[in-house]
Amino acid sequence: MKALRVIKAGTIEIQNEKMPEIGADEVLIKVKAAGICGSDISIYKGTSPVATYPRVIGHEFAGEIEKIGNEVGKTNNLQLGDHVVVNPVCNCGVCRICKKGRGNVCASLTVLGVHRDGGYSEYVKVPAKNVYSVSKNIPWEKAAIVEPYTVAAQVTSRGEIEKGDTVLICGSGQIALTILQVCNILGAKCIMTDVLEDRLIRAKEFGAYETILSGKEDVVERVKELTDGIGADVSIDAACVGETLKQAALAVRSGGVVVTMGFHDTVVPITEFQITARELDIRGSRLNNNKFPQVIEWFENGQLDPTKIITDSFHFTDIEKAFDKLKNQPETTMKIILTFEEDK
Repeated sequence: MKALRVIKAGTIEIQNEKMPEIGADEVLIKVKAAGICGSDISIYKGTSPVATYPRVIGHEFAGEIEKIGNEVGKTNNLQLGDHVVVNPVCNCGVCRICKKGRGNVCASLTVLGVHRDGGYSEYVKVPAKNVYSVSKNIPWEKAAIVEPYTVAAQVTSRGEIEKGDTVLICGSGQIALTILQVCNILGAKCIMTDVLEDRLIRAKEFGAYETILSGKEDVVERVKELTDGIGADVSIDAACVGETLKQAALAVRSGGVVVTMGFHDTVVPITEFQITARELDIRGSRLNNNKFPQVIEWFENGQLDPTKIITDSFHFTDIEKAFDKLKNQPETTMKIILTFEEDK
């Protein structure tokens, strides 16, 4: 079988590898489609602070069950031929953190495509507990991007977003738009920021209540204007460039929640007074914590349609062309899907 393996920073190869042998609690999946995430690119570039090499990347993928381990049927209803998606979050389930219900930040956390081989491969073995069946009516390219919407569901959960809330989302890139779509389902109205006007136009098309061109407008002042001087109920830093976290913190109301997704080690100039005087909650959000069932339900009942976020499709062997598209045309490129047709 063929797999895309990042050998070291800047070097990705199409390799011929042995078919995986599954354990008793694992399933073998024939991959049909996979999405490209910013973290896949950071692993390729060598800027990921958590990845290990060499690595088959890819944590957004869907496929068909080819084999099932002997113990799998005792714990779930997975069957041969099922169309499935995979939660890349692998935790121990027994540490203090897992027992507190926070398995996405398990003490021994590993992530498919980051710490262990992922889905950019014709076949992949995964723990059965991480596998979820989806309707066969959902096209493969849509099923492949259930995972980024679980990240969005985690962010909104961490922000405790409710119907009627005003939410500031700093950034209007790919992940920000998935968060916007989930906020729309929850009944919140979103103010979106970005330095690129084209992205803000797109955010409006996706249902943003208002947009702010952050390179030319004062984000904090504009949010105050839009909220009668109070501020947003929840601010989400989806751009994660340091300054955006500061904007998120200063634009939220007293008693509000600030959620950040960033992995950079940038020092953000926020004072204790700015946090304490308004009793802000500043929270991180990583991966997802058991959000797959909810997102799959949204996909299957039509509440969530990811079609608009998919802009391009490449065969997985054309991975470098796909990466170049993302690098050279970021204004017009959102989600790229890799396909695994056998007749390439």
